[in-house]
Amino acid sequence: MASCLSPQEQHWWDLWTTEQDGEAANHLVQLYDYLVSYHVQRISAHLPKSVSKDDVRSLGMLGLYDALKKFDRTRDLKFDTYASFRIRGSIMDGLRKEDWLPRSVRDRSKKIEQMAEQLEQQLQRPATSKEIADELNLSQQEIEETVKDSLFSNVLSMEEKPKDGSEDHKEGIGYSIPDDQSHTPSESIVKQENYKELAVEIDQLNEKEKLVISLFYHEELTLTEIGHVMELTTSRISQIHAKAIFKLKHALKGMMDV
Repeated sequence: MASCLSPQEQHWWDLWTTEQDGEAANHLVQLYDYLVSYHVQRISAHLPKSVSKDDVRSLGMLGLYDALKKFDRTRDLKFDTYASFRIRGSIMDGLRKEDWLPRSVRDRSKKIEQMAEQLEQQLQRPATSKEIADELNLSQQEIEETVKDSLFSNVLSMEEKPKDGSEDHKEGIGYSIPDDQSHTPSESIVKQENYKELAVEIDQLNEKEKLVISLFYHEELTLTEIGHVMELTTSRISQIHAKAIFKLKHALKGMMDV
Protein backbone atom coordinates (compact mmCIF):
# COMPACT_ATOMS: atom_id res chain seq x y z
CA MET A 1 0.00 0.00 0.00
CA ALA A 2 2.84 2.38 0.84
CA SER A 3 4.09 2.64 -2.76
CA CYS A 4 0.85 4.32 -3.81
CA LEU A 5 0.90 6.93 -1.05
CA SER A 6 2.50 10.34 -0.82
CA PRO A 7 4.93 10.95 2.07
CA GLN A 8 2.23 12.96 3.90
CA GLU A 9 -0.37 10.20 3.45
CA GLN A 10 2.17 7.63 4.63
CA HIS A 11 2.76 9.82 7.71
CA TRP A 12 -0.98 9.87 8.48
CA TRP A 13 -1.19 6.10 8.18
CA ASP A 14 1.82 5.64 10.46
CA LEU A 15 0.33 7.98 13.07
CA TRP A 16 -3.03 6.23 12.91
CA THR A 17 -1.59 2.72 13.02
CA THR A 18 0.82 3.32 15.88
CA GLU A 19 -0.98 5.93 17.97
CA GLN A 20 -4.63 5.90 16.83
CA ASP A 21 -4.16 9.65 16.29
CA GLY A 22 -7.50 11.42 15.82
CA GLU A 23 -6.20 14.10 13.46
CA ALA A 24 -4.59 11.44 11.29
CA ALA A 25 -7.92 9.58 11.19
CA ASN A 26 -9.69 12.73 10.01
CA HIS A 27 -7.17 13.18 7.20
CA LEU A 28 -7.56 9.55 6.14
CA VAL A 29 -11.36 9.82 6.18
CA GLN A 30 -11.11 12.84 3.88
CA LEU A 31 -8.64 10.99 1.65
CA TYR A 32 -10.98 8.01 1.15
CA ASP A 33 -14.26 9.92 1.23
CA TYR A 34 -14.59 9.38 -2.53
CA LEU A 35 -15.24 5.68 -1.86
CA VAL A 36 -18.25 6.55 0.30
CA SER A 37 -19.59 8.93 -2.36
CA TYR A 38 -19.21 6.26 -5.04
CA HIS A 39 -21.12 3.57 -3.13
CA VAL A 40 -23.79 6.02 -1.97
CA GLN A 41 -24.43 7.00 -5.60
CA ARG A 42 -24.68 3.42 -6.81
CA ILE A 43 -26.84 2.06 -3.99
CA SER A 44 -29.11 5.12 -3.92
CA ALA A 45 -29.94 4.48 -7.57
CA HIS A 46 -31.90 1.41 -6.39
CA LEU A 47 -33.66 3.11 -3.48
CA PRO A 48 -37.00 4.94 -3.30
CA LYS A 49 -36.77 8.74 -3.38
CA SER A 50 -38.06 8.72 0.21
CA VAL A 51 -34.71 7.38 1.40
CA SER A 52 -32.36 10.26 2.21
CA LYS A 53 -28.95 10.18 0.56
CA ASP A 54 -27.58 11.83 3.70
CA ASP A 55 -28.76 8.84 5.76
CA VAL A 56 -27.15 6.44 3.29
CA ARG A 57 -23.96 8.49 3.41
CA SER A 58 -23.90 8.34 7.22
CA LEU A 59 -24.03 4.55 7.02
CA GLY A 60 -21.19 4.60 4.50
CA MET A 61 -19.05 6.82 6.73
CA LEU A 62 -19.53 4.36 9.59
CA GLY A 63 -18.22 1.64 7.27
CA LEU A 64 -15.20 3.73 6.30
CA TYR A 65 -14.28 4.42 9.92
CA ASP A 66 -14.78 0.76 10.77
CA ALA A 67 -12.40 -0.12 7.92
CA LEU A 68 -9.76 2.24 9.33
CA LYS A 69 -10.01 0.60 12.74
CA LYS A 70 -9.82 -2.98 11.48
CA PHE A 71 -7.48 -2.77 8.48
CA ASP A 72 -4.31 -4.83 8.81
CA ARG A 73 -1.54 -3.10 6.87
CA THR A 74 0.64 -6.23 6.97
CA ARG A 75 -1.77 -8.08 4.70
CA ASP A 76 -1.39 -8.09 0.93
CA LEU A 77 -4.60 -6.13 0.40
CA LYS A 78 -5.27 -2.59 -0.81
CA PHE A 79 -7.12 -0.41 1.67
CA ASP A 80 -9.41 0.86 -1.13
CA THR A 81 -10.61 -2.70 -1.73
CA TYR A 82 -11.07 -3.51 1.95
CA ALA A 83 -12.81 -0.19 2.68
CA SER A 84 -15.19 -0.66 -0.25
CA PHE A 85 -16.33 -3.97 1.23
CA ARG A 86 -16.86 -2.38 4.64
CA ILE A 87 -18.62 0.71 3.28
CA ARG A 88 -21.04 -1.24 1.12
CA GLY A 89 -21.63 -3.78 3.86
CA SER A 90 -22.38 -1.03 6.38
CA ILE A 91 -24.88 0.63 4.04
CA MET A 92 -26.64 -2.62 3.20
CA ASP A 93 -26.81 -3.71 6.83
CA GLY A 94 -28.16 -0.32 7.89
CA LEU A 95 -30.83 -0.33 5.19
CA ARG A 96 -31.87 -3.84 6.16
CA LYS A 97 -32.17 -2.98 9.87
CA GLU A 98 -34.17 0.18 9.17
CA ASP A 99 -36.55 -1.62 6.78
CA TRP A 100 -36.15 1.19 4.24
CA LEU A 101 -38.92 0.03 1.88
CA PRO A 102 -42.14 1.86 2.89
CA ARG A 103 -45.25 -0.21 3.64
CA SER A 104 -47.06 1.56 0.80
CA VAL A 105 -44.39 0.37 -1.67
CA ARG A 106 -44.57 -3.19 -0.32
CA ASP A 107 -48.36 -3.19 -0.69
CA ARG A 108 -48.14 -1.74 -4.20
CA SER A 109 -45.50 -4.28 -5.15
CA LYS A 110 -47.78 -7.12 -4.06
CA LYS A 111 -50.67 -5.71 -6.13
CA ILE A 112 -48.40 -5.32 -9.16
CA GLU A 113 -47.15 -8.90 -8.83
CA GLN A 114 -50.72 -10.23 -8.57
CA MET A 115 -51.87 -8.19 -11.57
CA ALA A 116 -48.80 -9.21 -13.59
CA GLU A 117 -49.61 -12.89 -12.99
CA GLN A 118 -53.26 -12.36 -13.84
CA LEU A 119 -52.46 -10.56 -17.10
CA GLU A 120 -49.83 -13.11 -18.03
CA GLN A 121 -52.43 -15.87 -17.78
CA GLN A 122 -54.88 -13.86 -19.88
CA LEU A 123 -52.38 -12.71 -22.51
CA GLN A 124 -50.20 -15.85 -22.53
CA ARG A 125 -47.11 -13.64 -22.33
CA PRO A 126 -45.47 -11.33 -19.76
CA ALA A 127 -47.46 -8.14 -19.28
CA THR A 128 -45.85 -4.78 -20.05
CA SER A 129 -45.56 -2.07 -17.44
CA LYS A 130 -48.15 0.01 -19.35
CA GLU A 131 -50.69 -2.84 -19.33
CA ILE A 132 -50.25 -3.31 -15.59
CA ALA A 133 -50.43 0.45 -15.01
CA ASP A 134 -53.70 0.72 -16.95
CA GLU A 135 -55.29 -2.03 -14.87
CA LEU A 136 -54.17 -0.55 -11.53
CA ASN A 137 -54.79 3.11 -12.44
CA LEU A 138 -51.14 3.95 -11.84
CA SER A 139 -48.56 5.58 -14.06
CA GLN A 140 -46.13 3.44 -16.04
CA GLN A 141 -43.24 5.07 -14.17
CA GLU A 142 -44.78 4.17 -10.79
CA ILE A 143 -44.98 0.52 -11.86
CA GLU A 144 -41.37 0.41 -13.05
CA GLU A 145 -39.97 2.22 -9.99
CA THR A 146 -41.90 -0.04 -7.60
CA VAL A 147 -40.66 -3.20 -9.31
CA LYS A 148 -37.08 -1.89 -9.17
CA ASP A 149 -37.40 -1.06 -5.48
CA SER A 150 -38.94 -4.41 -4.57
CA LEU A 151 -36.24 -6.34 -6.47
CA PHE A 152 -33.54 -4.54 -4.49
CA SER A 153 -35.43 -5.36 -1.30
CA ASN A 154 -35.18 -9.04 -2.27
CA VAL A 155 -31.43 -8.62 -2.73
CA LEU A 156 -31.16 -7.20 0.79
CA SER A 157 -32.99 -10.20 2.21
CA MET A 158 -30.93 -12.63 0.15
CA GLU A 159 -27.65 -11.10 1.33
CA GLU A 160 -28.56 -10.98 5.02
CA LYS A 161 -25.89 -12.19 7.41
CA PRO A 162 -26.05 -15.84 8.43
CA LYS A 163 -27.62 -16.36 11.84
CA ASP A 164 -25.41 -19.23 12.97
CA GLY A 165 -23.63 -17.33 15.72
CA SER A 166 -20.40 -17.17 13.75
CA GLU A 167 -18.38 -14.00 14.17
CA ASP A 168 -15.77 -14.82 11.52
CA HIS A 169 -17.82 -13.99 8.42
CA LYS A 170 -20.44 -11.54 9.62
CA GLU A 171 -19.33 -8.43 7.77
CA GLY A 172 -22.04 -8.66 5.15
CA ILE A 173 -22.01 -8.21 1.39
CA GLY A 174 -18.65 -8.09 -0.35
CA TYR A 175 -16.56 -9.72 2.37
CA SER A 176 -14.59 -12.95 2.24
CA ILE A 177 -16.85 -15.98 1.93
CA PRO A 178 -15.71 -19.45 2.97
CA ASP A 179 -15.12 -21.96 0.18
CA ASP A 180 -17.80 -24.27 1.59
CA GLN A 181 -20.39 -21.70 0.48
CA SER A 182 -19.70 -22.38 -3.20
CA HIS A 183 -22.49 -23.65 -5.45
CA THR A 184 -23.05 -27.35 -6.02
CA PRO A 185 -22.66 -28.58 -9.65
CA SER A 186 -26.45 -28.59 -10.12
CA GLU A 187 -26.75 -25.05 -8.72
CA SER A 188 -23.95 -23.89 -11.00
CA ILE A 189 -25.78 -25.29 -14.04
CA VAL A 190 -28.98 -23.47 -13.04
CA LYS A 191 -27.02 -20.28 -12.47
CA GLN A 192 -25.41 -20.51 -15.91
CA GLU A 193 -28.84 -21.01 -17.48
CA ASN A 194 -30.08 -17.92 -15.65
CA TYR A 195 -27.13 -15.91 -16.97
CA LYS A 196 -27.99 -17.04 -20.50
CA GLU A 197 -31.62 -16.05 -20.00
CA LEU A 198 -30.56 -12.67 -18.65
CA ALA A 199 -28.27 -12.12 -21.66
CA VAL A 200 -31.17 -12.89 -24.01
CA GLU A 201 -33.43 -10.46 -22.12
CA ILE A 202 -30.78 -7.72 -22.20
CA ASP A 203 -30.38 -8.19 -25.96
CA GLN A 204 -34.10 -7.43 -26.36
CA LEU A 205 -33.81 -4.03 -24.66
CA ASN A 206 -33.70 -0.90 -26.78
CA GLU A 207 -30.35 0.77 -27.42
CA LYS A 208 -30.61 3.38 -24.64
CA GLU A 209 -31.62 0.75 -22.09
CA LYS A 210 -28.76 -1.54 -23.15
CA LEU A 211 -26.29 1.30 -22.83
CA VAL A 212 -27.50 2.33 -19.37
CA ILE A 213 -27.35 -1.27 -18.12
CA SER A 214 -23.87 -1.74 -19.60
CA LEU A 215 -22.47 1.52 -18.23
CA PHE A 216 -24.02 1.06 -14.78
CA TYR A 217 -23.34 -2.62 -14.13
CA HIS A 218 -20.34 -3.38 -16.37
CA GLU A 219 -18.44 -0.08 -16.54
CA GLU A 220 -19.61 0.85 -13.00
CA LEU A 221 -20.45 4.46 -13.79
CA THR A 222 -22.89 6.33 -11.56
CA LEU A 223 -26.22 7.50 -12.99
CA THR A 224 -24.91 11.06 -13.02
CA GLU A 225 -21.83 10.00 -15.00
CA ILE A 226 -24.01 8.05 -17.43
CA GLY A 227 -26.10 11.19 -17.87
CA HIS A 228 -22.99 13.10 -18.94
CA VAL A 229 -22.02 10.34 -21.38
CA MET A 230 -25.49 10.16 -22.94
CA GLU A 231 -26.19 13.90 -22.61
CA LEU A 232 -29.36 13.27 -20.58
CA THR A 233 -30.41 14.34 -17.10
CA THR A 234 -29.77 12.06 -14.14
CA SER A 235 -33.54 11.84 -13.67
CA ARG A 236 -34.00 10.60 -17.24
CA ILE A 237 -31.22 8.03 -16.81
CA SER A 238 -32.93 6.84 -13.63
CA GLN A 239 -36.19 6.36 -15.57
CA ILE A 240 -34.43 4.40 -18.33
CA HIS A 241 -32.72 2.26 -15.66
CA ALA A 242 -36.03 1.50 -13.91
CA LYS A 243 -37.72 0.61 -17.21
CA ALA A 244 -34.86 -1.75 -18.13
CA ILE A 245 -34.97 -3.45 -14.72
CA PHE A 246 -38.74 -3.96 -15.11
CA LYS A 247 -38.19 -5.68 -18.44
CA LEU A 248 -35.46 -7.87 -16.93
CA LYS A 249 -37.32 -8.69 -13.71
CA HIS A 250 -38.24 -12.29 -14.58
CA ALA A 251 -34.64 -13.21 -15.40
CA LEU A 252 -33.34 -11.34 -12.36
CA LYS A 253 -35.80 -13.04 -10.02
CA GLY A 254 -34.71 -16.39 -11.41
CA MET A 255 -31.09 -15.58 -10.60
CA MET A 256 -31.98 -14.51 -7.06
CA ASP A 257 -33.71 -17.84 -6.46
CA VAL A 258 -30.47 -19.80 -6.99
